[in-house]
Amino acid sequence: MSATAPSVDVKTDEAAQDLTDGFHLLIDALKLNDINTIYNVPGIPITDLGRYMQAAGLRVLSFRHEQHAGYAAAIAGFLTKKPGVCLTVSAPGFLNGLTALAHAQTNCYPMILMSGSSEREIVDLQQGDYEEMDQLAIAKPLCKAAFRVLHAEDIGIAVARAIRAAVSGRPGGVYLDLPAALLGQAMDAAKGAQSLVKVIDPAPAQIPSADSIARALDVLKGAKRPLIILGKGAAYAQADADIKALVEKSGIPYLPMSMAKGLLPDDHPQSAGAARSLALKEADVVMLIGARLNWLLSHGKGKTWGTEPKKFIQIDIEPKEMDSNVEIVAPVVGDIGSCVSALLEGIAKGWTPPPAAWTDAIREKVSTNVSKMAPRLQNNNSPMDFHGALGALKTIIKQRPDAILVNEGANTLDFARSVIDMHKPRKRLDVGTWGVMGIGMGQAIGAAVETGHPVLAIEGDSAFGFSGMEVETICRYNLPICVVVFNNGGIYRGTDVDPTGRDPGTTVFVKDARYDKMMEAFGGVGVTATSPDELTRAVNEAMDSGRPTLVNAIIDPLAGTESGRIGNLNPQSVVSKK
Repeated sequence: MSATAPSVDVKTDEAAQDLTDGFHLLIDALKLNDINTIYNVPGIPITDLGRYMQAAGLRVLSFRHEQHAGYAAAIAGFLTKKPGVCLTVSAPGFLNGLTALAHAQTNCYPMILMSGSSEREIVDLQQGDYEEMDQLAIAKPLCKAAFRVLHAEDIGIAVARAIRAAVSGRPGGVYLDLPAALLGQAMDAAKGAQSLVKVIDPAPAQIPSADSIARALDVLKGAKRPLIILGKGAAYAQADADIKALVEKSGIPYLPMSMAKGLLPDDHPQSAGAARSLALKEADVVMLIGARLNWLLSHGKGKTWGTEPKKFIQIDIEPKEMDSNVEIVAPVVGDIGSCVSALLEGIAKGWTPPPAAWTDAIREKVSTNVSKMAPRLQNNNSPMDFHGALGALKTIIKQRPDAILVNEGANTLDFARSVIDMHKPRKRLDVGTWGVMGIGMGQAIGAAVETGHPVLAIEGDSAFGFSGMEVETICRYNLPICVVVFNNGGIYRGTDVDPTGRDPGTTVFVKDARYDKMMEAFGGVGVTATSPDELTRAVNEAMDSGRPTLVNAIIDPLAGTESGRIGNLNPQSVVSKK
């Protein structure tokens, strides 16, 4: 870079008592806005910035890879409704963090990625600076907003704009470009303090129109088989009491998307989670609360939704979301808390519950499916299958409702979504809208840091491979995280072969891998479990102790299925070659 960090803290240098600089203005701007935790990977030109942040009282957690620092910041935004901040070096470090920023944008998590960068005059002339890259131009298409700060006196307003952009309206990812020379720029301390901005009401309520509420209630009243779908936007809103009241007072069955599980307990009598197929196919009116009709809901059409026409009501803060795949007959635009509150008022003025034939059919199907599944969840096979292992973990989560579950993988994710019940909101964190693998350790660390609660991370062995080195980060900060790696020796299954006999199959890993030794190498606890009983003992001990633990859970290599439950997205060749 063309500028380096100063070797003297200008705030404590007797010769410069009345000066401040970009380092300290950035820190002061963050602290003024109650942002006190930073997730980062240090290096040129931000190494000293991290040191100054720690000295100023901010908590700075250093990761082994920027992508996972970014995933931690993204999930911090989801959990707190304040933008999580990821700090990276320039060029390659920025690009690593950019994946997490795009992930945050796709999932509507408020996050700010701040990256050091080369000076504009060098980048624009392509003169070949250290890690030279036009980072602002690259970031813009992948986030909600992107800003570059060139002058120290603009740092306060830039941070304020980034915060407001991240949390207002539909939340998302924001990029803040910090050229190296900016950090070392000095200015009068008093003027610097005056340049800082405390953001007032960064995410103002957006009240739905009275007409839209009346229209939605009219459509619901005309329904014979209504269904409510709760998305992670409903969980993010933290309007838990009103959402629960709306569901219960309306009497309408509800289906939670994976990260909305726990808004009402999954064993609630109105939950249609175990009757998902029936509910989607047979419902005549569907009300979406913070959920989008994307691929996770088959875009609102096709065989998933049956043959009968549907009427959709959609509650979303983003008007452009309406009619994205199918007609929305009753769009309700506003923040979820305000919309749900308005619907509650309408229901209070007179409401007839849905027909008993519909609610009874849902309950009967739930009961039947739960009964069918129960024996599979109670087996004690060795090696384990997915159901036996997840049955053991389901009991642990029920006994520890305050624990946070992080979950990723193919079969590990798909089965866990339907097997493990959640009992409190924002306790299940997974791959989100993109279905991206590698979020596990970053989200586990972010959740532990932001909430102080114990975390159980259930990982497929393939998914764990993306972020496994972060177990050192878990041990370094002594976080109460228990990682369970479902080790079936490969992606989907551990049985694929190379027909030429030359190499292992493309989806196969090292047989009998000892992931537990990774955690032991950094001072944590490593355990191997070969049966559900052993798994139960190991996880309970880890959760009781609060020590960083990794359980290597041995799963039968034959137990998995290709692509989990989204095999329809995996194209098949129509050509047969002998």
